[in-house]
Amino acid sequence: MRRRIGIEDIEDMALGATVLGAGGGGDPYVGKLMVIEAIRKYGDIELISPDEVPDDATVVVSQMMGAPTIMVEKVCSGVEPMVTYDEMVKELGEEPYAIYAVEAGGVNSMIPFILGATRQIPVVDADLMGRAFPELQMTTLGINGVKGMPAVLADEKGNTVTVRAVDDVWLERIARQATSVMGGYTILASYQCTGRQLKEFGIHGTPTLCQEIGRTLREARENHTDPIDAVLEVTKGFRLFKGKVVDVDRKTDGMFVRGQAVVDGLDDDKGSQLVIKFQNENIIALKDGEPVCTAPDLIVSLDAESGTPVTTEGLKYGARVVVCGLPCDPQWRTPQGLKVVGPRYFGYDVDYVPIEERAAAAGLSGACGNGKTDGEGACA
Repeated sequence: MRRRIGIEDIEDMALGATVLGAGGGGDPYVGKLMVIEAIRKYGDIELISPDEVPDDATVVVSQMMGAPTIMVEKVCSGVEPMVTYDEMVKELGEEPYAIYAVEAGGVNSMIPFILGATRQIPVVDADLMGRAFPELQMTTLGINGVKGMPAVLADEKGNTVTVRAVDDVWLERIARQATSVMGGYTILASYQCTGRQLKEFGIHGTPTLCQEIGRTLREARENHTDPIDAVLEVTKGFRLFKGKVVDVDRKTDGMFVRGQAVVDGLDDDKGSQLVIKFQNENIIALKDGEPVCTAPDLIVSLDAESGTPVTTEGLKYGARVVVCGLPCDPQWRTPQGLKVVGPRYFGYDVDYVPIEERAAAAGLSGACGNGKTDGEGACA
């Protein structure tokens, strides 16, 4: 159903997208401000469902590529999304019917809405990950044989690069190197596809889910109820660990943020330790050396008091967090999905086990907080 997106919607959506960013996807703050300014200048944005896109219409992704830590210091100028969009129009020979997001990460959830407001083009209520992943080829279109090319990259100076590669793995490699030369981050237009392909392979409703998560968090704070329970209720997730961050080893390497965070247990988890390893996004969480959650399920750190999601670049010594595991979209649990985003792809000698199964085996708690679940995230 078509609906208009205004400033309050964007505020909630940005907050919820940071939860689904699984520690990555970048801080949405600057992107959110850019969308708000565009809405004030050009008006509200039209959000449409995938079913409202004609089967033969063309839709295009607008996204950021690079290390989120770089965007903390090197702020987007605001022209990049428009530059890549205009170059993609030249490539296609036509205006796209709509824009959509590649992922639910903080920054990448906002970039399509900058274009939506500025160019008054609809944004589709869908994405290609249902969360954030670190590499360009990790999309539901990609695992179903739809290539992301041509892809157009732009930096804040207005330089552009168009990439046509033999496959999406090579697209990732070439675009990543170009991004390094262009200053550590770029804005891309990519994954142009038909309305039919987006309907069949896209993950429907992700921006709306982001908004629902953000609104739920906001209302929990206003009503002085537990914001973490509120998030878990919406996402069907589980509490993995509560603790204090005692060490963060983080570096920008190959246009990724790589490292780990060590969390010492508090309350019921006192005496235990959780290690979260990340590559932009959180990839695996190990409690006392044993995996409690792995990609493609989401590992999310929430501030223990406010429920505010903490990104990998925002992790700091002394922070008190509740680490949660959220189930991923079912497409990622297929053999072709796990081949691209499972723990073994990232170099961990661990088989993927759905978070619901791990939770049931370990007695992990969902929103109820009592350790009893029905195996699907709901309280027993």
